[in-house]
Amino acid sequence: MLEYSDIIKKNNKSNLNDLKEKVFSLIITIISFLCIIVLAFIIFFIIKESIPILKHIGIYNFVFGKVWRPLAFGVSESYGIFYIILSTIYTAMLSTLISLFIGIGFSIFLVFAANDFVRSFSLSLMDLIVAVPSVIYGFIGLVIIVKFFEHIPILNMSAGESVLAASLLLSFMILPFIISTVTESMMMLKKDYNNVSLSLGIDKWYMISELILPNSKNAILVGFILAVSRALGETMAVMMVIGNSLVFPKLLGKAETIASLIALEIGMAEVKSLHYSSLFASGAILMVTLSIINISVHFLRKYLLKLEL
Repeated sequence: MLEYSDIIKKNNKSNLNDLKEKVFSLIITIISFLCIIVLAFIIFFIIKESIPILKHIGIYNFVFGKVWRPLAFGVSESYGIFYIILSTIYTAMLSTLISLFIGIGFSIFLVFAANDFVRSFSLSLMDLIVAVPSVIYGFIGLVIIVKFFEHIPILNMSAGESVLAASLLLSFMILPFIISTVTESMMMLKKDYNNVSLSLGIDKWYMISELILPNSKNAILVGFILAVSRALGETMAVMMVIGNSLVFPKLLGKAETIASLIALEIGMAEVKSLHYSSLFASGAILMVTLSIINISVHFLRKYLLKLEL
């Protein structure tokens, strides 16, 4: 009788667990569906608000126009964001490349050279870096990086605000995304290859260069996507150190990104005006740019997988 009651209890417990899993799965499905609906509405709203300016001057003139003069009247009024797009991509890519090499090197140090305390402390510090508000980074960049550039005679810069200053600041801000992703992947690979390599007498650094790094490329690509996404959309910190000048971007010169353009001018734009619509169109271009980069990296990842096979 006792055995039969135990079986009944186990069956009831199993049924209860199955019910909990189904309820949890249903909740996750509903939340995911709501997120997709909200994202679709956001995209629809941005596109809808962008239509007036695109009808007025056309997509080509808007994207490849080199003069941004929305507050002028008559024939001198112009809505061209080509230089702004270049500045956005330039700053994001430069900062990502800087942080990518530093992040990979730091991840190798954490996994293969640092002890448990240093590794745990460093990863916790990365989480704290992500949590710091971007305006704090902007203030630090304005006080330290910009002032540092202003006091280097060889650079001959009238002001320290520049693409380089913004890229250096951004590289520090996006570094945790690369380090966290790559370190986690390398720690898993270390468990797979470390004992085998030691038993075969393979040098640790040879194992890192020939086994760990090649097999970490997926994690590196994921970290790259996360870093580029953050760099493209960063607003306040970049706005405070890049100079916000609507000119062709140069490494030691001022520039302006799409995110900083929207943040600076959305408050002064009259609702439903062409200026207002052009700012929404700029946001749409930013979304398209980010999508193109993500799709390109996705196909690159598939190409690398085919090469392995």
